[in-house]
Amino acid sequence: MSGKVQSVEPNIADLANGWLKKYKLDYKLEQESLNSQIDKALADYSSKNGGVGGNRPDAKLLLNDKYGHPYPILIEYKGYKDKLIKLDSNGLIENKTDKNEANFKNINSYAVNGAVHYANAILHFTNYEDIIAIGMTGYKDDANKLQYEIGVYFVSKSNLGMGQEIGKYSDFSFLSKEHFEGFLETVHNLQLSPEELEKRKEIKEAEIDKSLVKLNNDIYQNEKGLSENDRVYLVAASIIATLGIPGKVEPLEKDDLKSKEEEGNTDGEIILRKVKAYLNGKKLPNDKRDLIIRTLQNTLTAYNINKVIDGETQIKRVFSKIVDDLGSYYKIGLTTDFTGKLFNEMYSWLGFTQDKLNDVVLTPSYVATLLARLARVNKDSFVWDFATGSAGLLVAAMNEMLVDAKNTITSPEELRKKEAEIKATQLLGLEVLPSIYMLAILNMILMGDGSSNIINKDSLNDFDGYYGFGKTDEKFPATAFILNPPYSEKGNGMNFVEKALNMMSKGYAAIIIQSSAGSGKATEYNKRILEKHTLLASVKMPIDLFVGKSSVQTYVYVFKVAEPHEKDNVVKFIDFSNDGYTRTNRKKASNNLKDTDHAKERYQEIVDLVKFGKKKLHYFSEKEYYEGVIDPNNGADWNQTAPIDTKPTLDDFKKTVADYLAWEVSNLLKNQANSGEKSLGK
Repeated sequence: MSGKVQSVEPNIADLANGWLKKYKLDYKLEQESLNSQIDKALADYSSKNGGVGGNRPDAKLLLNDKYGHPYPILIEYKGYKDKLIKLDSNGLIENKTDKNEANFKNINSYAVNGAVHYANAILHFTNYEDIIAIGMTGYKDDANKLQYEIGVYFVSKSNLGMGQEIGKYSDFSFLSKEHFEGFLETVHNLQLSPEELEKRKEIKEAEIDKSLVKLNNDIYQNEKGLSENDRVYLVAASIIATLGIPGKVEPLEKDDLKSKEEEGNTDGEIILRKVKAYLNGKKLPNDKRDLIIRTLQNTLTAYNINKVIDGETQIKRVFSKIVDDLGSYYKIGLTTDFTGKLFNEMYSWLGFTQDKLNDVVLTPSYVATLLARLARVNKDSFVWDFATGSAGLLVAAMNEMLVDAKNTITSPEELRKKEAEIKATQLLGLEVLPSIYMLAILNMILMGDGSSNIINKDSLNDFDGYYGFGKTDEKFPATAFILNPPYSEKGNGMNFVEKALNMMSKGYAAIIIQSSAGSGKATEYNKRILEKHTLLASVKMPIDLFVGKSSVQTYVYVFKVAEPHEKDNVVKFIDFSNDGYTRTNRKKASNNLKDTDHAKERYQEIVDLVKFGKKKLHYFSEKEYYEGVIDPNNGADWNQTAPIDTKPTLDDFKKTVADYLAWEVSNLLKNQANSGEKSLGK
């Protein structure tokens, strides 16, 4: 019987480190320090074997490009055949289990998986955004000759930390001074297709959901004495404090919190100072910065959470949990409604009544994008939302605007200016509840923007149409309105719609609202709206759209602004009950939303049908699409369905006669057979 295969890792390390020496590269081995920031990140990240600390790549170095931009390079060696890399069914590096936990079996066993794991520690805990992860393994063949293979991956914010293969290499000469710039050119030319990036985002969003549930369960069960508002403010403050601004503000780290009761230096005061430094560094308007600080201050400086028990404060413990569980997600620049997910998870613990629950449930991100597209949002739109929640609708609109700008502006300088304009002057949101307002602010900060006009005001009573920050003497020139209103408001929230549309002089609006708003609950509002604006479409949404949160039937209504509705205007009525998604409400499900029937294409088809009419029918049939009219003086006839024709046709008559004759013949034959049996039995 043959003995166990011997690892050739020492031979692999000797060969590879020999290359690094040959190219005169300043590399560090496992136990050596590269720099304090990277060393600390590797120590803080969960080790390859589970637990914390002990992350030591076999070799590491830091190389700069010609502009001085640094690239950490992390190298992991193995010594067995077929131990280079382990991919999942999507062709991505499989470093997570189905339960969203680190897959230490793969991280430990495969060279590239280990290197990518280390690279994610750097992404999570430092300001480095682009890392090269290298894995190398090999074996001795029958002739006792060393055979080896190398995997070289780019791990970055741009690929959401999941890594992309850069190319095939047979040695490390691509790291040499002579070839490194050419190698970086290959790295910079790596592009994920929109489909690939979307797939990665979906995977990351599912991971975020699981991490949020874990964090919230932990805080809910183990951290007593925190109100729901305290939890929201602690999460917001912790995230802002750890973002940092390269060259200006260092990110706050767990070790910076000393758990002391010294006046001016409690953990809460340290976090508050870092939040102030971040907001100042981002040049937020003073009144907005002061409002954020005032909102967070009471929670952060409360005596109980700053009290030292067994050497640690509650605030440090909660801060550490937030950074450990969520840091790797909010630091990679996801264009997702991150705080929307956070909000829905946190509010799922609160004892709201069903009515109140309907009021605080946030719009799923794919529905938010639908509303933005139905409101015809583009790079030149001015978009507002009168019940902004966590700003999920504005985030969706901002993403649509930035994509349009990128697709249509060819000058990099012009594009940069337009992107800044979109964020600073083309979005406005109103939210009256302070805790939800903080989530909206946090969301926009995480999207790379703190300057957008998110205003803590009652949109019905206190808002006069002017900018809240910056150009406060100018009216916001809205051209697109998107809304998911509180349904307990008058007319299920149609009062918001009436006010917003009447403050606009042109453009479009798309709102998602309880179905009863279009069938009798908001008659007076609807009639007044139609005196000045046109209803273009009425879309019946899936009944389980908010599964697990609320079970109300919703509709999306689309309007053209500042054009009175005439009785002969055609309205497009669409039954979108089957949107292609299958939803479940299982607490332990890895993904409660599955695309089972061309969901993305169906959502696009809705936009096309509303814009261009029935020639765009593909996944839907004329049973689900109907062009009809409403009575502008009715206000309760907005939820129509395609009429069913009950008049019998000649074909119906023929079929009925044929069925009847078949039944007669069948009976006749049966009777004959029965009488034959009887005569035989006599």
